[in-house]
Amino acid sequence: MAEAVGILEVFGLATAFVAGDAGCKAANVRLEVFDKNKPANADSLPVPLLVCIKFRGSVTDVTAAVEAGMEVANRMTGVVQHYVIPNPEEGTEKMLKISALDKD
Repeated sequence: MAEAVGILEVFGLATAFVAGDAGCKAANVRLEVFDKNKPANADSLPVPLLVCIKFRGSVTDVTAAVEAGMEVANRMTGVVQHYVIPNPEEGTEKMLKISALDKD
């Protein structure tokens, strides 16, 4: 059975690091590579960069990690979106490896 994935999108890279750390400390999860997005309305956002954190593990652990990450992120710059996928299908698994952080 595939591992669950928790997706947490936050404002800013610093918030992503702190939220990812909090999630990993709260539950038995590991992180996939972060991803970034600079939307067209970036100048109107609290921080002009959105970062997607991806936690992997059991559904229970991933849920706990996302909740812990959300708590920290909401105290900092905020949460854009969050979701837990209990059993990602093969195509979704491939997409989890994609990251724009190493691109300009």
